Amino acid sequence: MFITRLISGIVLVILALLFICTGGDLLLGVMLALSLIGMFELYRIFEIEKKPLGFLGYAACIAYYLNLKLLFSPDNMAIMLVFLICLLGVFVFAYPKYHTHQIMAAFFGLFYVGVMLSFLYQTRMLPNGQYIVWLIFLCSWGCDTSAYCVGVLFGRHKMSPLLSPKKSIEGAVGGVVGSMLFTALYCFIIDNIFNLDEFPIVPLVIFAGIGALISMVGDLAASAIKRNFDIKDYGKLIPGHGGVLDRFDSVIITAPIIFFLAYYIL
Repeated sequence: MFITRLISGIVLVILALLFICTGGDLLLGVMLALSLIGMFELYRIFEIEKKPLGFLGYAACIAYYLNLKLLFSPDNMAIMLVFLICLLGVFVFAYPKYHTHQIMAAFFGLFYVGVMLSFLYQTRMLPNGQYIVWLIFLCSWGCDTSAYCVGVLFGRHKMSPLLSPKKSIEGAVGGVVGSMLFTALYCFIIDNIFNLDEFPIVPLVIFAGIGALISMVGDLAASAIKRNFDIKDYGKLIPGHGGVLDRFDSVIITAPIIFFLAYYIL
């Protein structure tokens, strides 16, 4: 199991390097594919993955990503509004085929997976985005690794005993500090290799701390959904890791945070 997980992790890192360094339409297409798969995994829990509600969600996700490229609508909120109206229309005219929680899940799936994951692409497209985008992974995966190591060594106080008994407050602190240290090291290396003028190392390290803290919310929220429905993994796409939502649960919530911090502050 460990070997399988390790090999899958290495492959994921290589693919991430390829897609994110390339950026542009390739990254946009990859994020769309991941979003559709993640939505399918989430919709499957609510039994709408192969029903009109699910197909409406997939169509809305495709429209949202196309708009990021083609800008046929100046406001993505219009796409969300049309999607919601269509969902309510299906709910009304197919009544009582669908339950209220399925309608809510369909809308939530688009926003939670499709929209929030898209900020990885949007961060990459910012000025200096080719450097800033890696903070998303330093915050999420870096925090997870650091929190695990510190928690195993020093963990005493449970952070969320009912939801995740193995996570500790000490681990959480270690995760945040670890992410900031990883980011500081990353920024130092990048700045020295590429000789970037006025590279904002201190703000990025602070962003990493904020992102790492919030990434734990994303991780626990994804776990809470699984516990509510008594499932171990969202899917089996990635050997040793589960599905897209299992591997990108913290990335999903971290990506928009890093984007908006970079967009409004840098």
